[in-house]
Amino acid sequence: MSTELPKTFDPAEIEARWYTHWENEGLFRPERPDAQPYTIVNPPPNVTGSLHIGHALDNTLQDIMIRYERLRGKDALWVVGTDHAGIATQMVVERQLEAKQDKRTNYSREDFVAKVWEWKEESGGTITRQLRRLGCSMDWSREQFTMDEHFSNAVLKTFVDLYNDGLIYRDKRLVNWDPKLKTAISDLEVETQDVKGSFWHFRYPLEDGVTLADGRDHIEVATTRPETMLADMAVAVHPDDERYKSVVGKHVVLPITGRCVPIVADEHADPELGSGAVKITPGHDFNDFEVGKRAGFKPAEMLNMLDAEANVCQTADGLVPEEFLGLHRFKRDGVDGARELVVQRLKESGHLIPHIAKTKKGEEQELDAEPRTIATPFGDRGGVVIEPWLTDQWYVDAETLAKKPIEAVKNGDVEIVPKAWEKTFFNWMENIQPWCVSRQLWWGHRIPAWYDGDGKAYVALSEAEAQAQAGEGVALTRDDDVLDTWFSSALWPSATLGWPEQTDLVAKHYPNDLLISGFDILFFWDARMLMMGQYNTGKNPWPKLYLHGLVRAADGAKMSKSKGNVVDPLGLIDQYGADALRFFMAAMESQGRDIKMDDKRIEGYRNFATKLWNATRFCQSNGIGASSSIAAPAASHAVNRWIIGEVVETKEALDAALAELRFDAAANTIYHFVWDRFCDWYLELIKGQIDEETKAVAGWTLDQIFVMLHPFMPFITEELWSKQGERANHPLITAGWVDPQAEVDPAAKAEIDWLIALTGAVRTAKNELGIAPGAKLEAFCPAPGELAKSVVEANAAAIERLARLTPIHFAEAPDGAAMQVAAGEDAFVIPLEGIIDIAAEKARLEKALETSAKEAKSLEGRLSNANFVERAKPEAVEKARGDHAHHTAEVARLEAALARLG
Repeated sequence: MSTELPKTFDPAEIEARWYTHWENEGLFRPERPDAQPYTIVNPPPNVTGSLHIGHALDNTLQDIMIRYERLRGKDALWVVGTDHAGIATQMVVERQLEAKQDKRTNYSREDFVAKVWEWKEESGGTITRQLRRLGCSMDWSREQFTMDEHFSNAVLKTFVDLYNDGLIYRDKRLVNWDPKLKTAISDLEVETQDVKGSFWHFRYPLEDGVTLADGRDHIEVATTRPETMLADMAVAVHPDDERYKSVVGKHVVLPITGRCVPIVADEHADPELGSGAVKITPGHDFNDFEVGKRAGFKPAEMLNMLDAEANVCQTADGLVPEEFLGLHRFKRDGVDGARELVVQRLKESGHLIPHIAKTKKGEEQELDAEPRTIATPFGDRGGVVIEPWLTDQWYVDAETLAKKPIEAVKNGDVEIVPKAWEKTFFNWMENIQPWCVSRQLWWGHRIPAWYDGDGKAYVALSEAEAQAQAGEGVALTRDDDVLDTWFSSALWPSATLGWPEQTDLVAKHYPNDLLISGFDILFFWDARMLMMGQYNTGKNPWPKLYLHGLVRAADGAKMSKSKGNVVDPLGLIDQYGADALRFFMAAMESQGRDIKMDDKRIEGYRNFATKLWNATRFCQSNGIGASSSIAAPAASHAVNRWIIGEVVETKEALDAALAELRFDAAANTIYHFVWDRFCDWYLELIKGQIDEETKAVAGWTLDQIFVMLHPFMPFITEELWSKQGERANHPLITAGWVDPQAEVDPAAKAEIDWLIALTGAVRTAKNELGIAPGAKLEAFCPAPGELAKSVVEANAAAIERLARLTPIHFAEAPDGAAMQVAAGEDAFVIPLEGIIDIAAEKARLEKALETSAKEAKSLEGRLSNANFVERAKPEAVEKARGDHAHHTAEVARLEAALARLG
């Protein structure tokens, strides 16, 4: 027996109730020891994080796949957990201390880390609660954390093994240094911002009276960071630049420091840019670092002029004047820094080349520098300008580890979807740089290295093992640094299952089956999982990687807090329900494209859910309840045989789309079946003739809808499933996938499709000509085919009710005004005498046609104008395109309407 549904669909009440039930009953991972495994790991969000719209997309797609495979009977495991997020978490706790006029350095390392654990236990579960609101059917019984003991053991083992294999080493190289947080950060944590700055030009005097071919006794260089000249070590010119060939190998004498540095030939210098000569500061610029190495400078020899807070310190050669020491790199809090003092001193000594600019009146004026907008790197956490800084750090030999993943993608063992991303993957992997994995933090996996008094490192799983390596009595000090968060998360597919222990989970669920990820972490996470998976296990972590796009604002702009266009997914859930948001994400996820937010479409999918709710209420009111069979019931009526065939075709299309990870095609397939075929046609066709056979078929079809729609809209489908019959011990989430055990009936399909075509044609024609939808019209079919005869004979009542045609004559139509409609090969003539004023209707249509044609032509002219398309606001161009499409369609519609009138 079914339980009557309320009139109103209330998503909030349903969602809270069903999620709690699923989780409490252990339904996200039912016991299926003998079933085929299917495994996805959730990209672990930061433990400090909150659900953003990108999370909503990423997790919706994963949940669709895991619910789909669970319905198909597999042992579906969706691993869930959070990342310890070294920098972010340490900052959160430090801010809490600062709010109490306290600070981290007032505590021992151990005591501070204990405070972080306290914060994690009290406040670290925000995002996991939010994932539940989205409906994510994760295995919460095994929630993971990258600082859990078993996970930490896997991290330490990997580090030690890599070190012993020569794949991790300590080196002096440039890193992205955050002077506020005083740690190295990854490229992912660097945000480039356009900042108003300056471009200064200097003269560097040539040594010993040497001159250029044109007689000049100096070389001109330019920079946006004049303070770095305190650590310049060379001037680079292009080897083919004739202006400087005579001085390559000579020297310039730097102003201020008096340092004598060589002029080197290097292709980094572009003869077409500025003077063609480039100042080289290998200790403070990534490009200069490489030039310096090519020029023969060892990293240990490269000069460093800044301390960890980006204040000037003395260089190894002791040539930085006393007045610069201790100054910040540039003006801060209104106080001039080294940059301002360098410019002042160069101006005083005559080595600054002024920039000549013109005022609005055309008058020349002399400036110290050329104003420029400069792309400047900022730390996304510290919020200050990042400094390339030369330090001793731990590095992974990523080039060696990248070889097997490259081969895996090339030979098809790992498929990247969409395939277009393979080129990007290869380009990065084949040009990969050493991976800096050490961070100057207290929170995280502490590097398992101990040093003796001479600085020699002993790498081991424990201090006791390190002591055994060093020998009894040798005093050891542990490395203070922790590992990059991406190092530990690279082990996520295996360590979450218990690796390096050979657990039952590892044996059954590793490798995983699929990874779904944003394209923006292809290198930072996905590629590194491939490296570590191959290194630790000899296997790829998954055979398929799906990369989705970004969710953008409605105007296509990237979302950012500074623009104020960030969308809160929880707010959308509150407004429209989780099912509507999920369906929007799936329907809009087209491979290789970003998604534009569209509240109207989300509202439309909420209406879709309401339509299904009301369709179920209609079924209940007509005695249609739950089916007792997975297979389709026996059916003799054409309409029932037809809808069974529609289920067969929908299921096949859905399976094909999900096999290819075409989420948009899958969503649109089930949407059109539910809305068009079932609600708009099947339920209309069976009205007034709901016998026992039809009750059985309708109930079965509705159940198939619940099953097929469940991966996309889990809450409403579980609710409707439960209300259609007594099946508390057979919840939808663990029910069986659709298996009609039937085939498409060609005769029934032809009959009902013909009937739908006729009805649709008549309704369209009435709409075009302004005839009331309910008006009953007489129709003539002078040359009917056998299909037309049989359909009309068998469905006269339905044709009268839906198409509003009665009677239908298989004969010639009388003379006079009429319109024509077609169904398949059959043409129908519908007299219009007395129905509408033909002359007036023609005049109305012609006037409307003239207006739309004129508008379409005008808009076409604007859109073909490159000045308009390139210079107008994007929203204006988009509106013009939409208006043009509308009027073009109107022209076609009105022409068709006039043609009907003859």
